[in-house]
Amino acid sequence: MKMMRCPLNGLRNISEFTYGGELKTMPDQNSCSDEQWADYVFNKNNIAGEVFEWWMHTPTNYWFIAQRHTITDEILATFDAREMFNSRVEFTMIAVEKTGNKTNEVQGMAV
Repeated sequence: MKMMRCPLNGLRNISEFTYGGELKTMPDQNSCSDEQWADYVFNKNNIAGEVFEWWMHTPTNYWFIAQRHTITDEILATFDAREMFNSRVEFTMIAVEKTGNKTNEVQGMAV
C-alpha cells in the first residue's frame, strides 16, 4: 500500500489524496502576454526527475506541496504551502458591460 505524509494529518493512504498539478512560478499578470499566461495555465513542464507539486488531502480539503520523483514515483517530502508562500496575489478584475452588440471594458474593479 502506497502512503503519503500529509503535513496536517500525518501518514495516510495515497487514495486519500488528489493531485493538483505542478508548482510553477506565476508570471506577472500585469505585464505578461496572453501567450505567457496561457502557457502558465495550460501547459506542463513534464520534468523527468524531482518536481514540486500541489496535492490535496481530500477528506479535509487541505492543500500542500509535495516533492516527488516522477521516474520512481517516490514522494521525497511534503510540507505546508505557507513554508513557500508568504504573500497573497491580488488581481484586478476587469468588468465587462454589454450594450447592444458592443462590449465595453470597465477598469479598476478590485477583487
